[in-house]
Amino acid sequence: MYACGCIAKKGISVYSIRMAEKKFTVLDLLELDLQGHDVMNLKCIAGRRGLTRALTVPDINRPGLALSGFYDSFAWQRVQLFGRGEVAYLQKLHAEENSATIRQLLSYPIPCCVFTHNLEPTDEFRALAEENNCAVLQTNLESTDFSSRLLRVAANVFAPKKTMHGVLVEVYGVGILLAGHSGVGKSETALELVERGHRLVADDIVEIRCVNGNTVLGQGANTLISHHMEIRGLGIINVAQLYGVGAIRHQKEVQLVVYLEEWDSNKVYDRIGTDQNTVDLLGVKVPCLEIPVKPGRNLPIILEAAAMNERLKNMGYYSARDFNQNVLKWIETGEAQTAYYSSDDSY
Repeated sequence: MYACGCIAKKGISVYSIRMAEKKFTVLDLLELDLQGHDVMNLKCIAGRRGLTRALTVPDINRPGLALSGFYDSFAWQRVQLFGRGEVAYLQKLHAEENSATIRQLLSYPIPCCVFTHNLEPTDEFRALAEENNCAVLQTNLESTDFSSRLLRVAANVFAPKKTMHGVLVEVYGVGILLAGHSGVGKSETALELVERGHRLVADDIVEIRCVNGNTVLGQGANTLISHHMEIRGLGIINVAQLYGVGAIRHQKEVQLVVYLEEWDSNKVYDRIGTDQNTVDLLGVKVPCLEIPVKPGRNLPIILEAAAMNERLKNMGYYSARDFNQNVLKWIETGEAQTAYYSSDDSY
């Protein structure tokens, strides 16, 4: 089921939809569609009945001490990684016909065991894994390489997530999340930005997740339809087909939130920009702007300027603060007084 909520910060409201959490199993790990440097080449070689066990901790454990009989502080909640050292010790136990420590190891409800370098477990290990419903996986990767890939993938899988109503675009390398009430013109603005050479990440429903505690990544909630846009009066369009694959991105860091709202003549809008407003997204403070919408305003150009200004801020240059300091210096030099008193005010 879905539960509705909103984020409010200094008058900025970003409406969101929270998805119910679903447990992540060993089978889900095997079925992940991974590309490039994230591919883990995993296959199940024993204990298939244990594929339904859930992974609850995004970390790994080398069970060397456990195999030697030391189980104090044993991290059984983690994926157990068997490299060359662990497999050599298993073969030693096999030669000694000593399977007590293996039996004790697999008696814990560990998620799964992974053998790297295409190494094979001993017959006793396979039999005990089948008996205890513990999945045994195998990969051709080295232990260090597999560990880094698993930790990277697990960080994304277990990252806090939620979906939001809005449009995510990349403008001059800056990820901008356009938020606002339905019909305010988010999709039309994003379409104009794509026409001007920028890239679309997701339209309408954006899934964001917090990675490493300080980075918010956004992508389409449904990868099959994330690069389609709904334009009122026109219908559904496929941006990748119309403008080419160079006009889309699969994910992008959310570096700026822009809330579009209808122009309110009774409201005072920021005209200097010295105050830095932020919005809280999954515990991360992200810069936020309010931009009023009315006929005649060129929103794509405003967003391009906002993206370039945000890049300048990341480089340490703040236009509004620099302007304020120049005005103060001008007043302190006395030129302002001279200009004031020398002006012809006799009328």
